[in-house]
Amino acid sequence: MIINTNMGSATAARILANNTASLQKSLKRLSTGSRIADLQDDAAGAAVAQKHSAQLARINASRANVGNMISFAQTQDGYMEKVAGALERMSELAMLATDETKSDTDRALYQKEFLELQEFIDDVSDKEFNGTNLFSSSHLTVTVGVTGAGVATNVTFAGSDLTGSNYEPLTKAGSTFAVSSAASAAASLTRIQTSISALASDRAQVGANISRLESERASLAILRDNISQARSRIIDVDVAEESANFARQQILVQSGTAMLAQANLIPQAALRLIGG
Repeated sequence: MIINTNMGSATAARILANNTASLQKSLKRLSTGSRIADLQDDAAGAAVAQKHSAQLARINASRANVGNMISFAQTQDGYMEKVAGALERMSELAMLATDETKSDTDRALYQKEFLELQEFIDDVSDKEFNGTNLFSSSHLTVTVGVTGAGVATNVTFAGSDLTGSNYEPLTKAGSTFAVSSAASAAASLTRIQTSISALASDRAQVGANISRLESERASLAILRDNISQARSRIIDVDVAEESANFARQQILVQSGTAMLAQANLIPQAALRLIGG
């Protein structure tokens, strides 16, 4: 029995300190919901989770890009639908103007509406979406992802040019097509039919673009869910498991505190021997 060195107390204090640290760590995990309370808990896992977080940010940005491009294409189609209606009416006016029973005075009335429809198509050809021309010959590219090598994955779409050769003769600027005479109406009718066919092809392309973009957006959503799940397995705490561990550490701290108090009483027994 010794006085200077109380090994029982020192051992109990060391174990109590370890259990208290484990209790505090468990409390931190439950408070934050993160399995990695400190970097040293899982340094490699934290690094992988950080890369997953960066990838999720890129995926969300890509989904925003794709969503904007879908809105762009839908706006295109909305205007093209109106242009289709204008071309249909222009073809009707041209057909009416070829009637030999009509006078040039009658055809002049048709010409007024025909000119307004030309001006409408000319105006639509200059429409923009957030500063980007909706109808040009330029190809449009949207980035939907990045490969492991850092190479961007792009989807490129052909533009729909309402000022191109299939439409330009019908627009107001420099147009020689009219329905002011039977001959000009017949020529215009042929040209309008060509434009209607071209517009149908362009609208089909826009529809295909939207379909492709919707598929890309769905794929990105699936990828986002899978990456989120992988990240969750690394960093998220299992509350049920950690709650059990918390209760265990709490009991150990309480019992350790009690045992430390008992260990501190041992040297007092030596005093009784000295006093005896």
